[in-house]
Amino acid sequence: MNQNEIIAPCGMNCQLCYGYVRKKNRCNGCLRMNNANEPDVWRKCSIVHCEDRAKTASGFCYECTRYPCRRLKDLDKRYTTKYGMSMLDNLLFIKEKGLEEFVRAEQEKWKCRNCGAGLSVHRDFCLQCGNKYR
Repeated sequence: MNQNEIIAPCGMNCQLCYGYVRKKNRCNGCLRMNNANEPDVWRKCSIVHCEDRAKTASGFCYECTRYPCRRLKDLDKRYTTKYGMSMLDNLLFIKEKGLEEFVRAEQEKWKCRNCGAGLSVHRDFCLQCGNKYR
């Protein structure tokens, strides 16, 4: 998967999503789905399917005329509170430092310090070795 497909328009790193990293019924990432067999959460996502955002040069929410919209603010609040990750902070990082630097920083930030595997933001333990990280 190339970097343009790893990061969702909202700033979510798909590689951190449990749906993406799990073994069974694996999600392909927000930007690689396009059919009726995809999960409801994707089909109903107003951010992925936002016509205003789709008109932006980057495809990211931070360039949208409605940024930050209510949906993005709600998503950011939920992820900040529940998982300690901010979509708005992610988008600001991408805007200021670029997508490549963001992906590099994410890979380091979300790496298990015990076994080196990638972590899921939706779990408080490493899916490979079970080490708790939150």
